[in-house]
Amino acid sequence: MVDELVALPYTIGNEELKHKVFNYLNNHNVALQEIFNWIVNNQNYSNAIVLHGEFNEYGIGTSIDKQKAFELYQKATYLGNANAMNNLGYCYQYGIGNSIDKQKAFELYQNAANLGDADGMNCLGHCYENGIGISIDKQKAFELYQKAADLENASGMNNLGYCYESGIGTSIDKQKAFELYQKAANLGDASGMNCLGHCYENGIGTSVDKQKAFELYQKAANLGNASGMNCLGNCYVNGIGTSVDKQKAFELYQKAANLGNVSGMNCLGNCYVNEIGTSVDKQKAFELFQKAANLGNVSGIYNLGACYENGIGISIDKQKAFELYQKSANLGNCVAQYNLANTYEKDGYINEAIYWYEQSAEQGDKNAQIKLVTLKNNFLSFAVYK
Repeated sequence: MVDELVALPYTIGNEELKHKVFNYLNNHNVALQEIFNWIVNNQNYSNAIVLHGEFNEYGIGTSIDKQKAFELYQKATYLGNANAMNNLGYCYQYGIGNSIDKQKAFELYQNAANLGDADGMNCLGHCYENGIGISIDKQKAFELYQKAADLENASGMNNLGYCYESGIGTSIDKQKAFELYQKAANLGDASGMNCLGHCYENGIGTSVDKQKAFELYQKAANLGNASGMNCLGNCYVNGIGTSVDKQKAFELYQKAANLGNVSGMNCLGNCYVNEIGTSVDKQKAFELFQKAANLGNVSGIYNLGACYENGIGISIDKQKAFELYQKSANLGNCVAQYNLANTYEKDGYINEAIYWYEQSAEQGDKNAQIKLVTLKNNFLSFAVYK
C-alpha cells in the first residue's frame, strides 16, 4: 500500500495529491491515522520515508513542516530511492524547505531517470524544455516525454501532448495531442482531463463540444486541479457549456489563486476590477496582477501595465506601463501588442506601430487588423504625397 501511495505523482499539486491520498485510503478502508502511524514506525523502509516527507510537506495527517519534508526526501535519496530523488529535485527547483538550486534539481531528476523512473524522465524533460539547470533542448525534452509516456506516465502523456499541440521538438499534430490527453484522462489524471477539456472547448484534434469541455473541467476541479478550477471559472463567466454564474466563477478563481495558480490570480484580479462576483477593489486587483506578473504570467504583466497606465490601485506611471506592455508583447500577448502599437502610433513611430499591429493581427486581433489596414493606407498615401 505504501508503495502504491508513493507512486502517486508528487508534482501534481498539494490539493490534488491530498484528493488522491484520501480517495485511495477510502477505497481500501484504511484510516489516515493508521497509515500515518505505520509510516512513522517503519522509517527503515525508503518508500515509507518518502511518504512521511510528503505528508509533512502537505499537512496530511500532521502539520505542515517543509523543512522536515526536505530532510526526509534527502534521507531516502541517500538510500537510492528514485521517488525521493524526484521529490528532492522538486524541492530544489522551487525552494521547498531549502534554497533554490536548479542545477541540483536537474541532477536529481537525471539520477532518477537513469534508474528507469518515468517521473524522473518527465521532470528531466521539463528541465530541457525550459532550461532548468541545463541549456534548452526541445528535441531532448520531446524524447524524454515520449519515453515517460511509453511507460504509461500520465504527466509524460500530457507533456507529450502539449509538444504535439505546440510543435515542441516535433511537428504539430493536434490529433495526436488530443489522443494523448484522452489517454491521460482515462488513467484518472486531472491534468489530462483539463487538457482534454481545452481540446473540446477549442476544437483541437476533435470537434468543438462546450458541454463536454465544461464536464471535464468540472471533473478536474473536483479532483483538486487548480488549472481545472480556473478553466471552470472561465466557463461560468462566459457561459461555456453552462449558464453564467459570476459568483461561482469568482469562488473558483479564488480557490485556484489560493493554490498558487497564476492564471487564477490574474482572473481574480479581473474580478476585482470589473465587479465579477464581488465588489470592486482596485487595490486588491493591483496586488493580484502584480503577483501574477512576478510569477511570469503574460496576461498578468499586461494587466499590471494597464493598472499603471490608468491608475488602478496605484498612481499613474506611463513609463512603467509602457515597459510592462512591451514585456507582455514580447511574450506574445496580442492585447499588449495592440496597445504597444497604439502607443507607438500616437508618438509618431509608424514603423514600430505597424510591426506590433502585425504581430497582434496575426493572432486574430480584429482591432489590430483594422488599424493595420488603415495605418498602412495612410502611411503609403503620406509617403506618395510627400
